[in-house]
Amino acid sequence: MWRTRAAAACVICRSLANSSCGIKRKSPLQNLHLVCRSIHHPYYPSSKFQRPPLRISIQLFSSLNRPPLRKTKLLNVKHGYQFHRNFWLARLASRLLKVRYLILGSAVGGGYTAKKTYDQWKDMMPDLDEYKWIIPDFVWELDELIDFEKLIKTLPDADDLAKLLPDFDKIGESFASLKGFLSPGYNLVSEVIGASDLLLLLGAPGETAFRATDQGYDNDKQFKKVSDKEKIDQLQEELLRTQLKYQRMLERLEKENKELRKLVLQRDDKGIHQRKLKKSLIDMYSEVLDILSDYDASYNTQDHLPRVVVVGDQSAGKTSVLEMIAQARIFPRGSGEMMTRSPVKVTLSEGPHHVALFKDSSREFDLTKEEDLAALRNEIEIRMRNSVKEGCTVSTETISLSVKGPGLQRMVLVDLPGVISTVTSGMAPDTKETIFSISKAYMQNPNAIILCIQDGSVDAERSIVTDLVSQMDPQGKRTIFVLTKVDLAEKNVASPNRIQQIIEGKLFPMKALGYFAVVTGKGNSSESIESIKEYEEEFFQNSKLLKTSMLKAHQVTTKNLSLAVSDCFWKMVRESVEQQADAFKATRFNLETEWKNNYPRLRELDRNELFEKAKNEILDEVISLTQVTPKHWEEILEKTLWERVSTHVIENIYLPAAQTTNSGTFNTTVDIKLKQWTDKQLPNKAVEVAWETLQEEFSRFMTEKKGKEHDDIFDKLKQAVKEETIKRHRWNERAEDSLRVIQHNALEDRSISDKQQWDAAIHFMEETLQSRLKDTESVIEDMVGPDWKKRWLHWVGRTKEQNIRNETKNELEKLIKCNEDHAAYLANDEVTTVRKNLEARGVTVDPCLIKDTWHQIYRRFFLKSALNHCNLCRRGFYYYQRHFVDSELECNDVVLFWRIQRMLAITANTLRQQLTNTEVRRLEKNVKEVLEDFAEDNEKKVMLLTGKRVQLAEDLKKVREIQEKLEAFIEALHQEK
Repeated sequence: MWRTRAAAACVICRSLANSSCGIKRKSPLQNLHLVCRSIHHPYYPSSKFQRPPLRISIQLFSSLNRPPLRKTKLLNVKHGYQFHRNFWLARLASRLLKVRYLILGSAVGGGYTAKKTYDQWKDMMPDLDEYKWIIPDFVWELDELIDFEKLIKTLPDADDLAKLLPDFDKIGESFASLKGFLSPGYNLVSEVIGASDLLLLLGAPGETAFRATDQGYDNDKQFKKVSDKEKIDQLQEELLRTQLKYQRMLERLEKENKELRKLVLQRDDKGIHQRKLKKSLIDMYSEVLDILSDYDASYNTQDHLPRVVVVGDQSAGKTSVLEMIAQARIFPRGSGEMMTRSPVKVTLSEGPHHVALFKDSSREFDLTKEEDLAALRNEIEIRMRNSVKEGCTVSTETISLSVKGPGLQRMVLVDLPGVISTVTSGMAPDTKETIFSISKAYMQNPNAIILCIQDGSVDAERSIVTDLVSQMDPQGKRTIFVLTKVDLAEKNVASPNRIQQIIEGKLFPMKALGYFAVVTGKGNSSESIESIKEYEEEFFQNSKLLKTSMLKAHQVTTKNLSLAVSDCFWKMVRESVEQQADAFKATRFNLETEWKNNYPRLRELDRNELFEKAKNEILDEVISLTQVTPKHWEEILEKTLWERVSTHVIENIYLPAAQTTNSGTFNTTVDIKLKQWTDKQLPNKAVEVAWETLQEEFSRFMTEKKGKEHDDIFDKLKQAVKEETIKRHRWNERAEDSLRVIQHNALEDRSISDKQQWDAAIHFMEETLQSRLKDTESVIEDMVGPDWKKRWLHWVGRTKEQNIRNETKNELEKLIKCNEDHAAYLANDEVTTVRKNLEARGVTVDPCLIKDTWHQIYRRFFLKSALNHCNLCRRGFYYYQRHFVDSELECNDVVLFWRIQRMLAITANTLRQQLTNTEVRRLEKNVKEVLEDFAEDNEKKVMLLTGKRVQLAEDLKKVREIQEKLEAFIEALHQEK
């Protein structure tokens, strides 16, 4: 029975082996599964030697019967075999589980591969969010403006529309009839296309011939043998033509896109739709850089924001490359001379119109008009010259220019002065070092993209900038190399392989991210950008450098260069801008902490806010001048004017007149002297006094401290405003003529109306004479030295000259006592007599010394006599009213001083009126003009408002503004991404 079952199993195995995969073939029994052999063929030999069957005393079981419940006892077997019990069901299950793992692993791996392929395709797809603005905003808002549910209800049903449609079945029959007629032509076109594809596929360098097949002639086969070189040239030309074809298509689409954008924005300008325009990313970023350029602090974080730094040797073509990227001839040009004398920051952004404007100006230059282009070049040249200080050739001051236009790549470029090797005549001695320092300052920024411009028409060994760039970026992680004037290089260079070595980065010691070759014109400054583009495209189309694969297609033209530079710039911005924002955040925290610790009770006012506060204080102080009382003005004017003219009145009018013998001569002399004085000197002196008084009052208000509210930080500004205002102010010249008439009329009046005026005149005369007498006594004391009392109390003595003058004084006093009516001057014989008397006492005296001493002695004697006469005239008003008739008393000197006093009062009143009505207002106007000029002059404000507090507040404001701008920029950058 066992053999019967085994035979049946063998039949089943053979049938399974023969029927596998539907192919009829013999399968030896050895190929059967081990399980089958172990179950159904226990006696089948596993090798070429036939082993005898095992003799055992146990019963064999199959899968069809049950095994016994008792254990089987194994017998000794021959040939070293020992029979084991076979659990074939468990082994079969274990192998099936292995298949499960294989299927599961394949599913996981396939899913991961599919996901990776999907992500790659997704990354290759262009980001259409940037072009979302092309569709007007009202399209996105249609669901809010139009009720589509009502519109759908009003539309007819599908059945009604189907009745209006034509019968497509009949149309299909008519097209089917034409199918037979059109099919041969369609087949012919398909064959031609297939043949051309086959040519490109079969045209490999290793083959020697290609085959052209014609479907219409299956039996005729022709072979055309060509060399490998011709075949490669043909394929390269075909590739170049295809690239140029697609490039033209791309340019045509870009041009159409520009026109569409212009139409959309023109519709917005006409009021059809008011769009909410937002600042572009590049404009926001440019504002941050502009603020950083004005940031004056010792924190070097402002140098770590990315920008594209354009460096190169002089006349290497830096400016031409920038103009090709900006698509406009915007820079001044010169042949062989230095034109870029200061850094120029150019912000390129996309816009509907091709315009340019400066940061500090609202004027837009239309770059499509030659007049505006010439004006822009002239303005840039003027700004460069003005930025260069006297005695220098280049400047570190940055000129900020923004260029907008359709199709421009968004980036920020900084054009630096060209690197020179020799300082020529007319340049400053430190020009070379200054240019190197400026270039290093910009290139040492670890996030700056270095655009290295190299002239291809000169020997590579003459390059200076490549060594400088390799020092700043030795690894070449942020450098892009540009070879200009490739057309001249191809003509002049004997070995074209040298150009290939340059582009491959094997000739220069520097490294770079990418290498580009461009042509920026034929050297004619009048060429347009369009003509330069056409010439560049034509040159590279016919250039051997591309045909011989020395240059790759993506390494040529300024279009590819601008795309690569823009990509590198934005990649660097995205990688570094958040780090810079964190740095400014930390800087802001440090500055705020420093302010709280040093100035806890003061507001954080920057320089502009402090200037406005000082401006208000100054204007308030000027307004305070109008609130000065008239009495105060007149008192100051009268006192100052008398101090200025008193010496002239006493010495030139009163003393000469007092030497006369009678009152008639006294009055005549006084009138003549007063008339001459009034015509020539008095009005001018009065105006000078008024102007000086106004200055003193203005200065007093400006410098007067206001108690605890006074802030000494404004002192320097107020002083500068005061000096500049006084310098600009001019007194009204016509006031002097009218003042002369008033003063002349006042001095001609001799009529004293009452006793009060008489007493006031006597008091004025007495004060004046006493003041003069005191001054004379002081002069005499200096001449003769201290008296005996001071010599004993203060232990001081006289000098030899003072002793001589003292002896002379004593001798002259004796002379006056002998003759009290002596004249004011000594006669020669009297001088001789005094000298001889002194010589008799052993004192040698010079005649000039005697006369000088006499002048002071007689002056003191005269002033004392005048004071005594003044006391006698206190009661002389009665005699004055009677014109001193029947009286020996004459008080003409009192009348003189009354005339002087009255003239002073009238002059002071007139000048006060002119001050309050005219001059103070003109002064206030001048102050406002000075403040406006200072407000526009930042250098002046920086110079006048200085100090640690001002600088700290200024830095704090700048850092806050930069941080806010950076955060807004980062937010917009994430939204765009």
